Parts: sequence; structure tokens; C-alpha cells
Amino acid sequence: MVYYGKPSCKNNFENYIEIIKYVFSSYKRESPLIVNTMGWVADQGLLLLIDLIRLLSPSHVVQFSSNRGRYMPDLSPSYVDDMDGLYTKSTSKVRNRGFHLAEFADNLEFADEEKENPVLFTGYKLMSVKSEFVSGKTPRNRESHNKVLRELAVLSYLGQLQPPVPKPLCPLHGLTPYQVPFNAVALRIIHADVAPTHILYAVNASWVGLCKILDDVRGHAHGPILLAQTPICDCLGFGICRGIDMEKRLYHILTPVPPEELRNVNCLLVGTISIPQCVLKSQRGLEGTIPYITTDYNFKLPGASEKIGAREIEETRKEKVHPKPKFYRKTN
Repeated sequence: MVYYGKPSCKNNFENYIEIIKYVFSSYKRESPLIVNTMGWVADQGLLLLIDLIRLLSPSHVVQFSSNRGRYMPDLSPSYVDDMDGLYTKSTSKVRNRGFHLAEFADNLEFADEEKENPVLFTGYKLMSVKSEFVSGKTPRNRESHNKVLRELAVLSYLGQLQPPVPKPLCPLHGLTPYQVPFNAVALRIIHADVAPTHILYAVNASWVGLCKILDDVRGHAHGPILLAQTPICDCLGFGICRGIDMEKRLYHILTPVPPEELRNVNCLLVGTISIPQCVLKSQRGLEGTIPYITTDYNFKLPGASEKIGAREIEETRKEKVHPKPKFYRKTN
């Protein structure tokens, strides 16, 4: 598993493709592989989907559609063969049994025994499924609908921290966190350039990917250790940075990942996937104000942003007739 850290790849197609290659290179071909795409099939999303079909060379493609959805052409092998993708060109002129994907083949990492059989696009069977289900999601409410689904996924994951039923729920501040030294893990903010002096503000009270990078981060006297680039690496699970102890130089991490796997974690990645507001605002037994739930700060400060944790919105949808109140993370 790799933590992409964003709900959309619209602004970074190349990194998304590289992550797909990284994950696909570990596929052993001993069992069927099911690939669930993003469902983005408009404009550049369709071109990216064509690239992925060529890269992954599936045996079957299942295309779902509904009467309420926008028109989309059938993704038949001949259609994909005739279309240019974002990074691949039409190969309709090649009529042999298969053709090499020069754009991808050199970058894919396969085992030695697999290198003798390079990736070929030999066609697939298209299976079209017409859905009769009437979804409540529309172009107008898609953004909020998808946000609710992401938050439900986060809540489901956090549910593993709770004691088994019928014991009562335990608030986050009642759970025992892991103490992680500053010099034991590297940090990286995936979705934004944050000033080094503000990195810890961005990490605190954030959803973090618990990752393993190949670089040895040991040997640093104090920390925090900051990465200059976002690594493509294994993600072992997720957690919440519940607090930061500046005196003892410790991160306090809540996670359901077992201790034997946590020993392999040496990198914390922070993306736009945020902790649901209901989690931060509904903890029992809190005294005083709740940190990081405020709009009372200067957005122009280095590292500050009114969109931290929010999904990137297209320019054409910036103006809304009835804007909803937002809660922003305090970074000064």
C-alpha cells in the first residue's frame, strides 16, 4: 500500500502513474488482481484511464454506467487502441499479436524471471454493466458526497482503536499513544509547501500515513527530520498525531497498527485527508478550548492556509452562492 495523500490526482498525474507502477511491480501474478479505478472518466480522467489500461494490460475491463451518468464511450480494445492517453500514443497502426509499451516498460520493476516476458497489450474482454440503482450523488453535491464517504472510511479505521463492544467508547485523549522520538522518523507534507518552522504545526492533530522508506533516518541527534521530496514507499497503516512534546522531543501517535509492524515505520506523511470534524469536536471530558478548530489566524503567514485539509477545488467552482462555514487549522 502507498499513501497518495490526496483525493484527486488532477494536479500531479506523473506521481500517480509512478505510484501505480510501484504497486503493480509487487504483483506476483499468482492470483487474480482486481483494480478499482477512481471513476474519473471526464476530460483528462479518461485519457489517464486509457494509460492505466495500457500499463496494467488487464484480461477483463468492467465498465459501469447508469441512465443518470454522463455519456461515455465503450472502452473496447479497439477504442483504447485508437486513442491517445496522457502519456501514451495510439498504437492502432501496430497489428501484431502484441506491442511493447515503451513509455512504461523501461520503468517497471519486475523480478528476473518476469523480465523475459515484457508487458504486452494484447486486448481484453469488455463487460458492460448498466446500473439501475438511483444514487443520491449529483454533479452539484458530488464534492460533499465524496467527502462524507472519505470521513466514514477514516471513522471506520479509527474504530479499531476502541475497546470491543459492549464497553463504552473511549475519547481520543483517554487512549494511550505511542511515543515516537523526533529522530526516529522523517516528516513530509505531501500536498503543500510548508516552511520548516511550521512543519510541526502542520503535523500536530493530523491524519498521518505510517510509512517505511529505504533511507536510514537514524544518526540525527535531535530532529525533526524533514524530507525534501515526497517518497514513493510502503505505507503500513495510518494514525493520528495526537500531540507533540517539544521538551522530550516526542510525537504522540494513536494508531491500531500492531507494535511489531510499527518498528518498521520511519516516515510520517501528512496529506489533505483530514480527521473528521466530528471527531475533534465531540470528545467527552475536554476542558478549555479545542485546538486547531478556529478561523482566527492570519492566512498570510508562512505555512498557513485556509485550505489545509480541504479538497482542491476547480477554478470554475470557486464561487458558491451559499458558502458553508469551514473550520480551519491554526498554524501560527
